[in-house]
Amino acid sequence: MRVDQFEPLTDTDSMRACYRIMEAARPVDHPFLQPQSFEGFSHWWQLAGRPQQAWLASSDSGEPVGFCQLVLPDRDNVAVAFAALVVSPIRRRAGIGTALLAHCGGQARRAGRNLLASTDLTRAKVRDGSPGGRFSATVGARTGLAELISIQELSQELLGRLGELRSAATRSAAGYELVSWRGPTPAEHLEQTTRVGAAMSDAPRDAGREPDTWDADRVMATQQAAAAAGMHLYSVAARRSGTSEFAAITQLSLDPRSPETASQGITVVRPRDRGHRLGLLVKIVMLDLVIQHEPALRHIMTGNAESNVHMTRINAELGYEVRGVYRSWELDLPAGVV
Repeated sequence: MRVDQFEPLTDTDSMRACYRIMEAARPVDHPFLQPQSFEGFSHWWQLAGRPQQAWLASSDSGEPVGFCQLVLPDRDNVAVAFAALVVSPIRRRAGIGTALLAHCGGQARRAGRNLLASTDLTRAKVRDGSPGGRFSATVGARTGLAELISIQELSQELLGRLGELRSAATRSAAGYELVSWRGPTPAEHLEQTTRVGAAMSDAPRDAGREPDTWDADRVMATQQAAAAAGMHLYSVAARRSGTSEFAAITQLSLDPRSPETASQGITVVRPRDRGHRLGLLVKIVMLDLVIQHEPALRHIMTGNAESNVHMTRINAELGYEVRGVYRSWELDLPAGVV
């Protein structure tokens, strides 16, 4: 087996090989998730402001058999390397994953990292009971925070009963008004979007893990990369009436090449504005917005820490059903690993 580095944004052939491996593995690794388009898959490699390496493993005959994306943050969690490692299902249990892991561990050590943590090209975790989970346990990795992956199936029955929820949430949110937009955040909302997003810093996360740090430039770079990849972006924010000050925001993205499924981005309420049902309200208004512009939409996927009881309760009210439990895994990298 050989492992070759490639440039994911320019080497289309290698990217398509990785995409084929990922989609072949999807029914095994993520059985409840819909197939992804090549463009949508490629978008997950465009992590603005985060250096990364891409590696493709091939058999002696030249057949692509696995790949690894190694993300090396340079603004937060700088002692950690995040790895997404996938092996073709028909080539598993032959040492390929172990060899790729050792290779990525060596690259991480060369980059000055002492911890290798799992990431995933779909939801940044590894599903409980999956081959990836069993592999992680076998190599001695530690398990981390549990994340619930839930799906909201859109139906007329669901949409009909959300009217009552919206009315109640609107009464609780007296003194706030709503604003929404499509595409990257307009300049007039960028500062407030960044500020309210910073409230995610108190969200549950693995022990010793720093929250991501965001500023206006990073927010805009990330959204512009998504738009350039063809993703449809939607945002709904609540602000104090008569001001420009955001109190809550929810964001969602959709790949028009896979129009039946949307992915929930952040939903966050600033601490001082909690208790007014703003989280519930902005998510209901988001549904109205996205359905208006995406008539083929049938389901929305979201992920929340199991310990985030407040958000999981909101999701249950909105008809989300838990489909899988995902976890991060991490592996210490001794100084001698190269």
